[in-house]
Amino acid sequence: MLFSVFQLSRQGGRKANQDRMGYCYTRDSAVLMLADGLGGHPEGEVAAFLAIETVAVMFQKMAQPKLEDVADFLDDAMMAAHLRILNYAMDKGMHDSPRTTLVVAVIQSGQVRWVHCGDSRLYLVRRHHLLARTQDHSLVERSRGLQDTARAEINRNVLFTCLGSPVKPVYSMAEPLTLQQGDKLMLCSDGLWSSLPEQYIVSELSQKTVEHAVPDLVEQALLKAGHRSDNVTCLALGWQTPDDPTTIPDDFADTTGQTPAFSPKDKPAGTSTPLDLSF
Repeated sequence: MLFSVFQLSRQGGRKANQDRMGYCYTRDSAVLMLADGLGGHPEGEVAAFLAIETVAVMFQKMAQPKLEDVADFLDDAMMAAHLRILNYAMDKGMHDSPRTTLVVAVIQSGQVRWVHCGDSRLYLVRRHHLLARTQDHSLVERSRGLQDTARAEINRNVLFTCLGSPVKPVYSMAEPLTLQQGDKLMLCSDGLWSSLPEQYIVSELSQKTVEHAVPDLVEQALLKAGHRSDNVTCLALGWQTPDDPTTIPDDFADTTGQTPAFSPKDKPAGTSTPLDLSF
């Protein structure tokens, strides 16, 4: 595999940044993750951290150097993250558990597949067109088909599912899609997509490399929202070539929470970056 990746998170006008993100990769597989801790519940940043860390640790254990079954991994990872948050709340004797959204994408064998819960989104852009986008698990998204006046009365921030809630989370998994040269994959929190028109997002990803598109999108989202801006977090990957088993040694693995863009072939064999998901 050969790809470039870039990620950035800004606090915006909030008192704290409750977004978390990260990615891991081996010679034959990669996983991208983004979570947005929910306000109105305690320790949203902890829920987001636990979700990302849980998925990352599972990937490190199971991708040797590739996942045996991507769908099973995504399904198990989502539930493992949910249960870890609940166990954290139970151990601390919390009356209300921390909660978070989560979107996870796995790239393997030249294909991408993803799962999401909540309103953190994934965009897949190809040749200036939006090939795929996640559908938010929100009341306003579920109200599609209602008259505009009725939909306008629904708060877009109200989710009907998330990780860490007392009930089993609802999450959606996409079918695998084969990647093509130049495809761009972006994960982002609602602080980004809620402030920018969809076509603008597609245009930025189409015309720029990820190391330029990500900071530009984050900056524009902050400017549009002004002093009331939510946390704005974005993680994007540019697919450069088909799988090449000679690109990375068999025993190579890397995990990171905040690094500049890179191509895996530039990393020295046998090294890894410590998991650092705090901001």
